[in-house]
Order: sequence, then C-alpha cells, then structure tokens
Amino acid sequence: MMVQLDEKIEPIYQEVLSRNPGEVEFHQAVREVLESLGPVLVKNPAFAHHKIIERICEPERQIIFRVPWMDTHGRVQINRGFRVQFNSALGPYKGGLRFHPSVYLGIIKFLGFEQIFKNALTGMPIGGGKGGSDFDPKGKTDGEIMRFCQSFMTELQRHIGEHTDIPAGDIGVGGREVGYMFGQYKRLNNRWEAGVLTGKGLNWGGSLVRTEATGYGVVFFVDEMLKVRKDSFDGKTCVVSGSGNVAIYAIEKVHQLGGKVIACSDSNGYIVDENGIDLELVQQLKEIERRRIKDYTNYHKHARHIEKGSIWDIPCQVALPCATENELNGKDAKTLVKNGCIAVGEGANMPTTPEGIKVFKDAGTAYGPGKAANAGGVATSALEMQQNACRDSWTFEHTEDRLQDIMQNIHNDCFETAEEYGAPGNYVIGANIAGFTKVARAMLAMGLV
Repeated sequence: MMVQLDEKIEPIYQEVLSRNPGEVEFHQAVREVLESLGPVLVKNPAFAHHKIIERICEPERQIIFRVPWMDTHGRVQINRGFRVQFNSALGPYKGGLRFHPSVYLGIIKFLGFEQIFKNALTGMPIGGGKGGSDFDPKGKTDGEIMRFCQSFMTELQRHIGEHTDIPAGDIGVGGREVGYMFGQYKRLNNRWEAGVLTGKGLNWGGSLVRTEATGYGVVFFVDEMLKVRKDSFDGKTCVVSGSGNVAIYAIEKVHQLGGKVIACSDSNGYIVDENGIDLELVQQLKEIERRRIKDYTNYHKHARHIEKGSIWDIPCQVALPCATENELNGKDAKTLVKNGCIAVGEGANMPTTPEGIKVFKDAGTAYGPGKAANAGGVATSALEMQQNACRDSWTFEHTEDRLQDIMQNIHNDCFETAEEYGAPGNYVIGANIAGFTKVARAMLAMGLV
C-alpha cells in the first residue's frame, strides 16, 4: 500500500503522471520523494509559493539523439542516446552514463531525479543529471564498443563540459568506455579537459578509490546505521546481490570490517558459499575473464549455484542489493525479516520496491535508501574533479578517508533530519528532506530560473 500524499502535493504528482506518460520508474522515484515532503511545505511555505517541487520534477533539459555505428561485419547499427540534465542549482550536472538494452527515457529520468538529491547529500557543489543508451555492450568486440562510444560522444560533446555537465560511468560503462569517449571528446574539441568526464584511468586524470567508491560507500553507510544501534559488521552474515563493480567492492569492505558475505549473483542466478565468498575468484571471473558467476562452483565444489529463485531467500543479518532497480520486492523483504535481517543498504539505484520498503519500516529494520547509501560513487567522482581542477593526485588512503567522512556526514544528516521531522530512524524521510531542502534553498536564492 502506498503512503497517502499530502493534499498540497497530490495534484503535483498527478501533473507529473500526465506530463510523463508510461515512465513508470520515473513515477515511482518522484512519488517516493514526494511522500516525505508534506511537513517541509508546512515549515517552509515559500517552497510551495515558488513552486519548487513542480520545478524540480521537470528536467531543465532532455536530450535524445541517434547513435549510428558500424559492427565488425560492416553493417550499420543504430541506437538511441540520452542525456537528461535535471537540476543545476547546486553546481554543474553530474551523473553517470548507462549502456543497457533496458534504457529508455523513463529510466534515465528516474536516475537523474534520484541523482539531484543524492548529489545534494554529498555536500559537494554538483547538480543532478543522467544519460546513456539502449546499446548492449555484452558480446561486442572492443572495436565495436570503441566505434559506438566515438559516435555517442560525437553528439554528446555538444552538451557537456567541466563547468556544464560531467558524465561518469554506470552499468555497461567502465574505464574502457570512458577512455574511448574521452579520446573522442579530446579529438573533437582539441582540449585536454580532464574534468569533462570522471571514472578515467589512473594514469590520465583518474582518482584512486573511484572504482571501489560505491561499494565501499554503501558499507560505510550501513556501518554507521549499525553503530547507532550499538552494533557493527563484526561476525555478521551478509548477502550481496550482483557481481559487478559495486557488489565486488561492497564484499571487500564487508570482509575488511569483520563481516562474511555468503552469496552474490548475476543475471543468470546466484551462488552460495557458506565459507564466505572468495572475492579474488569473483574478480577473476567477472572483471578479467567476463564469465558467468555459476563458474565459481568449478573452483569451489562446496559452493552452490541456484539458477532460479531469489538470492534474498538466503538467511542473513545484512542485505546489500547492488544489482538493479526493483530487484527486492515485498515478498523478498518479508523473507529477509523473517530470517533475521537487521539492516539493508542499497548499493543500486531504487532496488527495493515500495512494498519492500514498507516491510522494512514496519519491522524496524535499518534501511538505507540508495540516494544516501550509494552516494559514495558520485562523491568520489567529485573528488576526482577536485584533483583535476588543481592538477593534483591524492593517495588511496587520503581519498578513502575523505570518502568515509562524506558517508558519515550523509548518514548523520539523514539521521538528524529524520529526528527533526518526527520520524526517528527513518532514513528515507531523512534523505529525501535533507536533499530536497538543500536544492530548494539554492533555487529560491537564484530566483525564477
């Protein structure tokens, strides 16, 4: 059951539905934020008078473009590219690029909308945006990926810049893709503009910890939630969905903090290793050899691979959904709670359905929403921008310390805001209100723009 919207906010949401038909992920993301904002309008009537909510829900700019490229057989292929520049009240647009066949405008708008508040929570001077394409990198050769990225950047470069919009990676976009896009940007603009993209290679403007940042960050956030409850990761059994970049480094940090991850997954199923996931093997399979997670059992015969079913059926004390949106539903949440799960931290964007969130809230489970818990990636992208701006390079330890400080501050901001608005321990309300008010105040200060 969805939370009833405030009477002042319900018409705004209905307008969003009518103006953006068929974009179900965007509708879900907007509603999840709007459910928290009734008390904010009471406390800050100027936000309603100046229609701040309506303005935030409408992107400043939506760019859709054709991406033609040639495959290895000489055949012309055509994909669609997107960049949604959602809100620049706090700084230039910042947000990743996603290459995946599921991408359409509604997905990009949901991600961009979330990015506004996530970026605000970091305390860094960055606005919210997102982009990508329905191009599928799986099964493509390096040459095909290079040609696609060059064609994609040929159009995108008209709309970005270190003071305008700074894309980064997301699903399907890693260091290889960023490299190809940066090379094309440099070629077309005749400028070594390191700050135009983040997630770059370490020997040409990238930042240490950027690869690890989202996974490390979600674990730092959950660690803070546990500390509030006088608890820690020490001795905890954990389950992490996914086996990509976020999941791998979440597993690494959980192990460093004394927990044990016993399951992870990919799109073909999940593995269970009661002895604890062999992280080096997962990295070898997924990052180097680009194989399926089921091959893990070829090396560890005691481990199990389950092709169908839900990874959330595995009993654990901490759950970290790090795969994709809406992967954890109400039924899954009930199973987790029944099996003793005490904390959930979202490494992916909006991986828990509204029904699942309600189950965790009703059960008193510590629940860290993605816009707060997975903000470590974009925070470290902003740190990369800082290093680029001053032509500097920081050590791994210094950058990780900065990341941990940022995640602790995000936790404290969400926790204290929730208490201020009469919802102690509700990180959803805390994150939504804290992020929204930062952006809203900046928009008020700048007038009608």
